[in-house]
Parts: sequence; structure tokens; C-alpha cells
Amino acid sequence: MSEYEARPGAIAPEQVGLRFLSVAYRVREKVDQHMSAAGLSLSRAKVLRLLAGHGALHQAELAALLGQAPRSVSQTVEALERAGLIARTVDPGDRRRKTVSVTAEGRAALVSGERAGTRILSDLFGSLDIPRLSELDALLALLDQDPDNE
Repeated sequence: MSEYEARPGAIAPEQVGLRFLSVAYRVREKVDQHMSAAGLSLSRAKVLRLLAGHGALHQAELAALLGQAPRSVSQTVEALERAGLIARTVDPGDRRRKTVSVTAEGRAALVSGERAGTRILSDLFGSLDIPRLSELDALLALLDQDPDNE
């Protein structure tokens, strides 16, 4: 019998975990919804952020930085290119490879999208008083450092 089962009224870790996943999903949806006003999603913003920070990358390098297969990144890259937020060019050293870079429009959309995301996160978590926000931050840091939760 676990310590949680032995204590009446105690909440089980898996119940807390499920609640955490549910809240995290809703927060992500809210952020995505607000960022979409700038024509971005969290995943598209991540691609733009990488390109803005690293400069032009081969599509395979971009996929590696994202931790995804190159095929998985292709659709996002194509959609961002159609929207004018990135540009793809043929690598002069290897015509089979494409180099991807963020455009001025992409940088502007990234700034706008990140502002919208920051605003909604500030609204959501700003409703907590400082001690509770600090406690939540400490708890999340503990979970983030636990190798069993990877």
C-alpha cells in the first residue's frame, strides 16, 4: 500500500499529474489562440525563433535543432514560406539542399506573436499572488529536474 493510499483524503500523484496535463493543454491552447492573431502558432513561432537566432540554416539542420525528422518539418517550412515569413533558397554548394531563412515579415510576425503569447501568460499567471507564483515556479523546477519525468 502506498503512502497515498494509506492516508485518507490524500490525493494520488497520478491525479495531480492528470490535472497538470489538462491545465498545461488549456494554457497551450490559449497561447496558440492569441498568437494566431499574428498568423503564428507555438510550433511556427519556434521555427522562426530558431532561424532568427541562428541565421539561415539547411532544412536538415533546422529539423535537428527542433528534434524532428526533416519530413516532419517540411510542412511547417512550406506553410511559413507560403505566408512570406521565411524564404528557401537552393544551396549553391549542393543544389539538392535548401537553405531556410527568416524574412522581415517573419521577424515582425514573431515579435507580434511573442507579445501576444507573453500577454496571455502574464494574464493567466498574473492572477496568482507572488508567494503562490513563487511556489508554483519552485514546484515546476523540481519536476523539470527529475530525470524520471523525462
